[in-house]
Amino acid sequence: MRRITGLRAAVLLLLSLCAVRAAIASPADYVISPIVEEGEREIDIKAGTAKLRGGGRENSESFGLGAGVNSWWFTEVYAIWHKTPGESNSFDAWEWENRFQLTETGEYPVDVGVLFEIERPQDRREGYEYRWGALLQSDLTTELQANLNLLIEKRIRAKQGGKAELGYQAQLKYRLQPTFEFGVQAFGDVGGWNDWEPADEQPHGIGPAAFGRVKLGDKLMLRYNAAALFGLTNGSARNTLRLQLEFEF
Repeated sequence: MRRITGLRAAVLLLLSLCAVRAAIASPADYVISPIVEEGEREIDIKAGTAKLRGGGRENSESFGLGAGVNSWWFTEVYAIWHKTPGESNSFDAWEWENRFQLTETGEYPVDVGVLFEIERPQDRREGYEYRWGALLQSDLTTELQANLNLLIEKRIRAKQGGKAELGYQAQLKYRLQPTFEFGVQAFGDVGGWNDWEPADEQPHGIGPAAFGRVKLGDKLMLRYNAAALFGLTNGSARNTLRLQLEFEF
């Protein structure tokens, strides 16, 4: 399979995202990069906790194993645990995540990729959940990097079906030094272009983030990123703390 040598595919994909409603992010969600490294293997640990406006906390954790199959495809399998207010923490779902890099890194002003995920909930009444969409990354300067992801989420074969929903992930990162970089992350839902949710009900969160990588051995690298997000509307959690650790080997 050849990589697409232009942005035409990305433009078509973005246009396909128009007629959808809003999706709710997990507290452990992270900003996904379109860049794929062939031969990379990783253990991925994510955790997040959100303070809800109605009281109580929502928690989510996941453990994943992934590999760069070739220069354009990275695949990973996750086990996910989840807790809602009043419930105990329990195993929630299996997830299969696939990232496809469509353009050569740095060949164009924007690096373009596509995400495709399948989630199988432990509760079979919830059917299956699919998520797909565009992954965009650009170096604005030598030190400053920007990401924007637009992702559709839809549940099928569920006891209570749902419409396709749209969410976004955004990030601005300043490369201070390899062991410590800083920036800002934002997650939220905007609704369909012709059927937006009321502005105060749309969940949007934004806050500071820290990133870095530490070499632990000849073949072992630890990457981390963490953020403290603050809700901007009544439809958002009051605050969310999230952390991701990647052990590359």
